[in-house]
Amino acid sequence: MKNVKNILVIRNDKLGDFMLAWPALSLLKQQYPEVTITALVPSYTQPMAEICPWIDDCIIDEQHKSVFSDAIFLKNKIINKNIDASISLFTETRTAIATFLSRIPLRIAPATKIAQIFSNRRIAQRRSQSSRPEHEYNTDLVRFFIKLQDDRPIPLQQPPYLQFKATITQDLRARYITKHNISAESLLIIVHPGTGGSAINFSVKQYAELIEHIAKQIDTHFIITAGPGEDDTAQSLSSLMLNINHSVYISHAGIVEFSKFIAISNLFISGSTGTLHIAGALDIPTAAFYPARKSATALRWQTLNQASRRLAFSPEKHTSDNDMDTIDPVACANQITELLNQLYTPTSHD
Repeated sequence: MKNVKNILVIRNDKLGDFMLAWPALSLLKQQYPEVTITALVPSYTQPMAEICPWIDDCIIDEQHKSVFSDAIFLKNKIINKNIDASISLFTETRTAIATFLSRIPLRIAPATKIAQIFSNRRIAQRRSQSSRPEHEYNTDLVRFFIKLQDDRPIPLQQPPYLQFKATITQDLRARYITKHNISAESLLIIVHPGTGGSAINFSVKQYAELIEHIAKQIDTHFIITAGPGEDDTAQSLSSLMLNINHSVYISHAGIVEFSKFIAISNLFISGSTGTLHIAGALDIPTAAFYPARKSATALRWQTLNQASRRLAFSPEKHTSDNDMDTIDPVACANQITELLNQLYTPTSHD
């Protein structure tokens, strides 16, 4: 199908999943800069979609009472956008029916679910095997679309995918350092112990032990961060950090402002949460904790930063939902310190 002018890209699940769609969105927009890209996203990822440089418009996905009523509601929204092609990076029956009812001429989706019957072009991916990173599955769908146009995909953009003006982050960092009387020589390490309601994570006690052993080896100010509803977890960790330079940052201004704050850090430590994937998109160095279960591996949910700027820790094998207890915080601290020494000199913390 040629002469596509309006493309709908569907990634209407969680924040981390949406951030892992940014390479696919970048490829699509840079391949076809004249095309209007509309993203179907839930309201809570809308702010990030609105600052994504490769998204021109958004449709907000609002769930109602049933699959069919949702599909009709979405159909009415989609029809108004005059969509020529849809690319479902994430497939649900309700959205698949909506694209079908909207009579979108080209409907691309993974050939992995019953909902695929409502698409007319499919690509087998077998994501449940978790044999590749999620962001690669997403870009494969865009490459499939490009090849259907009889075009050759251009090379992928390299990180970072998310950027803020240097003056914004430099000013934010300077103000935070002044406010908390932080030494100019200290690295800023964000530790985000919350889970965002989904990820299996390190315990507060494990985070405290990890921080203690990093602090013994490198000049660092730790920032314990929390999103909505995570205040208690952040304060619990803070209470265990006796005689360790740290502060607590509670995000009240929304996810975009939190993203700017993440950008001031030298390292971001957390479980496999949406905020981790924001840090990865910023190409901030990351150290992340993943369970060993097949659907949640470090490979499947790999961050978007450069390989030399990320660490991933997991149990050797999945035994239970508490298998994170088998990860040794001291060994992790040693690897994190080694990475920090490789990335930063005493006089360069950018």
